[in-house]
Amino acid sequence: MKYFLDSAKLDEIKFAYNTFGIDGVTTNPKHIMNSGKSFHAFLQDISEWVKEEGIEGKEVFPISVEINPNLTDPGEMIAMGQEVAKISSNFVIKIPCTEEGIEAARKLEKMNIRTNLTLVFSSAQALIAGKNHSMYVSPFIGWKESNGEDCRKYIEDICAIYENYGYKGKTEIICAAIRTPKQMVDCALAGADIVTAGIAVYKDSFRHPFTNQGLGIFCDAWNNTIRD
Repeated sequence: MKYFLDSAKLDEIKFAYNTFGIDGVTTNPKHIMNSGKSFHAFLQDISEWVKEEGIEGKEVFPISVEINPNLTDPGEMIAMGQEVAKISSNFVIKIPCTEEGIEAARKLEKMNIRTNLTLVFSSAQALIAGKNHSMYVSPFIGWKESNGEDCRKYIEDICAIYENYGYKGKTEIICAAIRTPKQMVDCALAGADIVTAGIAVYKDSFRHPFTNQGLGIFCDAWNNTIRD
């Protein structure tokens, strides 16, 4: 399973890349707003960073960039997707799973501009992303679980559908809106390709009280061992 960081803060992205070895980044308008930068300033900064790191190309380190969510005309969505894609070879165009978004994503893929169909909340929505050969589909987890829905079954169903029709591996499944380490594990067990989460969720997933307890025991033993 691959780990993507859900963030538009360059310091977080650098930390997660150097510390956890994240495999990519997902962004959305809220993340960019919280970064304190303009949309284009963020795109410029992260495109320069991937060059510095020598990780250019979406096959090496994909970065999902969401287009203006106010756009409802497929032609305008396509035009903005083309504009963003020109900035960096790492950028994957993130488009909402609406009728207009589906049309735009389908046409962008035919132009060899890769897409991530996002705001997916059902297996039926996920099916169209695979059928139209998007690079990624992003089923949301946290929001559905907050509504009392079984998200592990939801992801298992998407994985099964993708296996049935040969979409698995061609359109990768990114479990998005991950809120807890348990949700990460559930998605891994269900067979998802990728999870994307904020840095705090990753840090929580690497912690366990028994690890700290065991480390304390071993430190005490080390410190009390007879020296040569």
